[in-house]
Amino acid sequence: MYKVIKRILDCILAIILIIIFAIPMALVAIAIKAEDGGNVIYKSRRVGKDLKEFNVYKFRSMKTKRKELESNLTHEQMVTKVGKFIRKTSLDELPQLFNILKGEMSFIGPRPWIPEYYKWFTDTQKKRADVLPGISGLAQVKGRNGINIFRKIDYDLIYVHNISFKFDMKIIIETIKTVFSKADAEISEAGIKQEINELKIKNPVERVYKEVG
Repeated sequence: MYKVIKRILDCILAIILIIIFAIPMALVAIAIKAEDGGNVIYKSRRVGKDLKEFNVYKFRSMKTKRKELESNLTHEQMVTKVGKFIRKTSLDELPQLFNILKGEMSFIGPRPWIPEYYKWFTDTQKKRADVLPGISGLAQVKGRNGINIFRKIDYDLIYVHNISFKFDMKIIIETIKTVFSKADAEISEAGIKQEINELKIKNPVERVYKEVG
């Protein structure tokens, strides 16, 4: 029953936030376009509920010019000036409000990951896709990218097995507390490859997931 109510609440809140942040989103779009003339929105293929793939939307924060892409710049150096600001303030996530309206995401749930991860998941780990992915989730408030891939999955499954209005409110409050924290907020391509490698090598056995604190 709560999943139905959750979907209604998601839509109502997404519409309200789109109206509230309409001007800031327009200003961010103008700033991105003015900086280097590239696309405003970045689309990335991710896995959603029931293992269905979709495009997640974000304001682009990385450089796109071919010469820059072909250079030996680090991940941090590839981030634009505007990109650094919108990442720090989490404004880059605002376009995901439209993912929510489309029924592809929720405000709270496991973060949507690229399809490559799921090739190496156990059947139990794939259950993180039993609910809509979220803009924020339990793993994000418990350590973001400062925790290893298996702990992230643990937290995601804890959420899936204990989804409730009270749990969502707790995560939302913790998200607000950490939204301006830069610590471990982003994961680089190298970090993603490392996590996928860990999944391949360790091939974890299925475990029992218990509710935490």
